Amino acid sequence: MTLNSLKEAIKSEYVGQNSDTWGGSDQVTGGLTQEQAEERLKEYGLNRLPEPPMPGTVQIFARQFLSPFIYILVVAAIISFTLGQNPSGVFIIVVLILNAIIGTVQEYSAQRSAMALRNMIKGMAHVIRDSVARTIDVEEIVPGDLVQLSSGDKVPADVTLISSHNLTVDESMLTGESLAVSKNAIATVDEDAPLSEKVNHCFAGSIITHGRAQAIAIATATNTEIGRIARHVTKERVSEPPLMIRIRAFTYQVAGGIFVAILSLTIMMLLKGNYTTEAIILMTIGLAVSVIPEGLPAALTVALAIGMRRMAKNSVIIRKLIAVESLGSCTFICSDKTGTLTVNELTIRQVVLPDDKVFQVTGEGVSPGGKVCGNTEQQHLQQLCIAGVLANESHLSYAGGEWVSDGDIVDVAFLVLAKKLGLSITQLRQQHTQLELIPYESEKAYSGSVNFDGDKSWLYAKGSPEKMLSMCSHMETSSGSVQIDKALIEDQFESLAKQGYRIIALAKKEVIECGCKQFEHMSFLGMVAMIDPVRHEAFDAITRCREGGVEVAMITGDHPATAKSIAIELGLCGQDAAVVTGAMIHKANAKGPKAADELIRPVRVFARIEPQQKEQIVDSFMRQEHFVAVTGDGVNDAPAMRQANTGIAMGKRGTDVAKETADLIITDDNFASIVSGIEQGRVVYNNIRKVIALLVATGFSALWLFFLSVLAGLPMPMIAVQLLWLNLVANGLQDVALAFEPKEGNELSRKPRKPSEPIFEKVIIEHIVISGTVMGGLAFVHYYLALEAGQSVELARNLTLMLMVLFGNIHALNSRSETLSLFTLPVFANPFLICAVPIAQLVHIAAMYTPGISDVLAIQPISLVQWIQLLLIASSLFVIEELHKWWRRRSQAYNAA
Repeated sequence: MTLNSLKEAIKSEYVGQNSDTWGGSDQVTGGLTQEQAEERLKEYGLNRLPEPPMPGTVQIFARQFLSPFIYILVVAAIISFTLGQNPSGVFIIVVLILNAIIGTVQEYSAQRSAMALRNMIKGMAHVIRDSVARTIDVEEIVPGDLVQLSSGDKVPADVTLISSHNLTVDESMLTGESLAVSKNAIATVDEDAPLSEKVNHCFAGSIITHGRAQAIAIATATNTEIGRIARHVTKERVSEPPLMIRIRAFTYQVAGGIFVAILSLTIMMLLKGNYTTEAIILMTIGLAVSVIPEGLPAALTVALAIGMRRMAKNSVIIRKLIAVESLGSCTFICSDKTGTLTVNELTIRQVVLPDDKVFQVTGEGVSPGGKVCGNTEQQHLQQLCIAGVLANESHLSYAGGEWVSDGDIVDVAFLVLAKKLGLSITQLRQQHTQLELIPYESEKAYSGSVNFDGDKSWLYAKGSPEKMLSMCSHMETSSGSVQIDKALIEDQFESLAKQGYRIIALAKKEVIECGCKQFEHMSFLGMVAMIDPVRHEAFDAITRCREGGVEVAMITGDHPATAKSIAIELGLCGQDAAVVTGAMIHKANAKGPKAADELIRPVRVFARIEPQQKEQIVDSFMRQEHFVAVTGDGVNDAPAMRQANTGIAMGKRGTDVAKETADLIITDDNFASIVSGIEQGRVVYNNIRKVIALLVATGFSALWLFFLSVLAGLPMPMIAVQLLWLNLVANGLQDVALAFEPKEGNELSRKPRKPSEPIFEKVIIEHIVISGTVMGGLAFVHYYLALEAGQSVELARNLTLMLMVLFGNIHALNSRSETLSLFTLPVFANPFLICAVPIAQLVHIAAMYTPGISDVLAIQPISLVQWIQLLLIASSLFVIEELHKWWRRRSQAYNAA
């Protein structure tokens, strides 16, 4: 059923009522009966938005085991138990369970952090049922309900207006428009008209800013405009966080490498012919255990959790743990304008008097901070401001440590201007007694007030320049009241309009007869130029983004001229830059994705954009191989946020639908906080790289040690349980501590990593090969010489294990930076790692002296001389890694030059 047919069907239900008043100024009475309402509630369901299901603890725990690493370890545990190697099998199972518990706790905590961000239209609503006015829960609203709306109400459902009086509605959460929309019940609107043009309808979740109305609910829950968007954003997400993409690729690369290594080792041992079947199986288990970075899940979770806490200090709340790194990987930010780059509060920027005198106004928002530049004592300037204060229905007050306002944002802007001029609003209203108020109506395009100042009565009016000019015959100048020069004023108006300003003109006239309010032969006072000002920190934030290689585009539903003016002020584009509109995108899409991409690629300002077109813009940038982050605060932003790699919602003004869709929430609505989030995201990714390099290099060293031992025909240099001890306990403490590494300070001076760049790239591969070769090669030489010297296999293994632990200690310290020398890093910048290194060494030494543990690990105490000899051998790794870093720094400097 169409809206018009539904409207007619609902209309016919009001039997016995005066149906001729439908769409007029009279009000329909009666409403649904309670019985009808209950029947429809059963048919249509509760009036609430769908909530995406939250996974239970068991489900979160189970999916911690969905990894090729885990599969290999499970197989290794089963084989260990089959061969009677129970200690190895138990160790592996304990590792798996501990990692799963840590991952479950972190993920569950992150998901529950946003449980309160729901119920976009929850609250109470005023309806008439059985001819009686009632207040009911919004969830009980049904199609056909007769709804009463007044200033301050949140619209409970999509409604069609029956009657309206001076009704204005804030629909910015749906359309992105910063200005309230005037509504009119008697207007005739085509059913297929755009949302912003449906002036005889109100939509669920929007706010009544002024006036009152009576309306009929025509859609509830998921059938509303909000519900349609909510259904869309609760679908399965197509895009993935960058870290998930890279970790998955890394996982399969390592798993494939392990399979090839095991197969190669098995073939080598079979060709040698001096290994038993059990020895071959144990060797392959040991190899699998040595190469798999068992500590990676725990270290990865810890790194993300640390990043989440650090971001929270920078006003960034993480809803999904994996999203911690996503912001650092983004290469493109698509930002909403209203409330994100701007303050979402109209501010008067210029006052233009008829004799071409212009006053610049500083400050932003409802706070009276700022001033009017120039001679503020000028009488005509104050007269203009007085007119704006008196022809006004808003209020401005200081409460709770901040300025708060109530009423239309245009009216509020005049009150703020009065404060900046040093005028007392209360005193002005007391001195000029209001005799009559003429409220603003969209069809009139002006508002007015008749006031008595003790001697005379005055009619003050404000409205659109065109309307005010048609009412005026004179204008106020420094020479007095003169014949109006309409051409001059029209030139002033056009000049301001081209700059994207919203223009309000003001006029006055003396009222001779009490009660007379004829709007003619008035005297023109001047104009004010208003704009939703940019956030003072947004320009610097965008500059920092560009310095870090992150592009920023503004996407808004506002007018192209306004959008471009804001973009120029923010430094997003130049004077000659093109602005792409929704109509242009629609035409380009009709020609195919390639045409759309050609249109969108070079543009950084998009205006008159509808919600689904925001998605198309995001899709286009993603097709251009960008990792895209989308910021916003309205319901209209939610689909694009869902489509992007990362969704960022504003916490103060953001709607619950936007917050629920987002991966990150900026609690202070400050675009600059996003830059801090990008920096911390890059720190997190860098730390993850460091942990991976540490673990894989250790695994590679053990792999190299094994291969060399097999080539030399030597017994297995370490048994499986020793390898597991080395990777989990000795290195496990250090890799987790490495995740606490602070920023190095140059994160935002680097370009973002290419979306196609894997974790295994040149720098990490160099590090792994050099460090792993040195550790594995020297360990093999020591193991070989120990056996040649007549030492037992058990003692040689014991010394080799200690050497590998020492290698791990030094390697962990060197892994604090990929390029910076250890000598240049503050020693206690990461106290966790400084403590973890000696603790790891002491834990291993303690295990040598602890009965039971030493038996399971087949280790025993060594002498101080032996330990010093091993430390000297391990110290060679420090020298080689420092040389590698020096070579890397030199290469980077050469390439930069």
